Amino acid sequence: MTQAQLQETAHIHTLREESGDRKWWEFFTFSTDHKVIGIQYLVTSFIFYCIGGVMADLVRTELRTPDIDFVTPEVYNSLFTLHATIMIFLWIVPAGAGFANYLIPLMIGARDMAFPRLNAVAFWMIPPAGVLLTLSLAVGDAPDAGWTSYPPLSLVTGQVGEAIWITSVLLLGTSSILGAINFLVTILKMRVPGMGVHQMPLFCWAMMATSALVLVSTPVLAGALILLAFDLLAGTTFFNPTGGGDPVVYQHMFWFYSHPAVYIMILPFFGAISEILPVHARKPIFGYKAIAYSSLAISFLGLIVWAHHMFTSGIPGWLRMFFMITTMIIAVPTGIKIFGWLATIWGGKISLNSPMIFAMGFLGTFVIGGISGVMLASVPFDIHVHDTYFVVAHLHYVLFGGSVLGIFAAIYHWFPKMTGRMINEFWGKVHAVLTIFGLNMTFLPMHKLGMMGMNRRIAQYDPKFTSLNEICTYGSYILAISTLPFIINAVWSWLYGPKAANNPWGGLTLEWMTTSPPAIENFEKLPVLTTGPYDYGVSAKIVDVNKVLSIKPDEPYPTIESNV
Repeated sequence: MTQAQLQETAHIHTLREESGDRKWWEFFTFSTDHKVIGIQYLVTSFIFYCIGGVMADLVRTELRTPDIDFVTPEVYNSLFTLHATIMIFLWIVPAGAGFANYLIPLMIGARDMAFPRLNAVAFWMIPPAGVLLTLSLAVGDAPDAGWTSYPPLSLVTGQVGEAIWITSVLLLGTSSILGAINFLVTILKMRVPGMGVHQMPLFCWAMMATSALVLVSTPVLAGALILLAFDLLAGTTFFNPTGGGDPVVYQHMFWFYSHPAVYIMILPFFGAISEILPVHARKPIFGYKAIAYSSLAISFLGLIVWAHHMFTSGIPGWLRMFFMITTMIIAVPTGIKIFGWLATIWGGKISLNSPMIFAMGFLGTFVIGGISGVMLASVPFDIHVHDTYFVVAHLHYVLFGGSVLGIFAAIYHWFPKMTGRMINEFWGKVHAVLTIFGLNMTFLPMHKLGMMGMNRRIAQYDPKFTSLNEICTYGSYILAISTLPFIINAVWSWLYGPKAANNPWGGLTLEWMTTSPPAIENFEKLPVLTTGPYDYGVSAKIVDVNKVLSIKPDEPYPTIESNV
């Protein structure tokens, strides 16, 4: 008997006869079911991904030629401001929260999140913020001071647009904080009895680290934006140099959140990759504890590296040195993860299906982004390429090559569980190949553009950069096209795809031990642990079931009040 069969046999008692199919309109209501909320997060964030992608293609179309011949400079500034804001706050961060909402209770054997109503409130703060941002472009007063909104520039541009930007980001930050509280309490207090911290799936470890980071850093950004709003609307001078304010203080407060935000965006998908690779390589995860604790190390170190964004802002030399060293050190726990993942797939029975192709694309492109990050951590190098396209290339290799490829890997992996349908593999592979090719075609030449000295955030540039910019623009069109087979495939498969088994991939974590899609309350009875989450290839004969089974199936579900 394989480990998957052993686990499934042990969970026959937990299955409901019916999966509890929902009506389509329930996904448009104020639901408190974590699975509905998870899908609401994912679908909403993907819609904003498409909107942000259109803005990116408009920006790239303007940059295809050195002259201003497609949109006005003012519209260009608004487009790249909204593009970055939407992609960060309305796509990657909510997508991570979507997977966390859907998977955490299932993975730990709970029936729902610790605070279901708070969970719903956290989601419903996102659509109004996103609509507000998007409509600002339509009414002709969109924010145009860049996604960083540095004063004094943000204080002298369109007042209405900037106020809209601040309001939207404050709403999205509040949503993120509420979600983080929910995730932390759920993971710490709602685990099924018998599941210690070292029996948790690695995705839960990643979400613990992410949630802690959100709770520490996001309030600082909120403080900065509230002070900026006072400067903008009430005439105070916290950051206005004409009244004795200091714009550099805003930079410190902004980056104290916004560099950790990189890890808030990438850590959930580090966790997802740690789930995907063992399943599709049929091997135990290599270095479980090392990967688990490296997430916590990244979370801590992420809080003390923010000023590497400010090497050119006049901070003292000793402070530059401190932030250079800490930034380079953060590569160590990240490297531990990379080596753990490579060792996991080494010699495995790899299935080159859609989730695995995206996961391996994630590994390759994220490493490129990580290497350029270590280069930028070096003060002498950073001073030369600061505010050039080298930084743009690094950013996109980390966030597109890392987070977005991780999102798609996770979608393809858990699609059968979420929908009860199998997604079409051929079109999934077409999507993967087009995405990875378009990503490299768009962002790889930007490294050279930066080394040649092309500044970012400008619509007009020296004609000598034209050929490389044309390549980048055509690559962005391929990225846009790559989304089409995914949309068609996902919608068609959700409606008409072949029925999925409860455990189509042979996974060992608890989300695969219930129906596809899961019943409304996930499990009929309390699930039990018969194997570790990654015990692939371990003979069932040597599994001490009695040692792992520390509960009876009929025991009551844990609550946040119980001593778990």
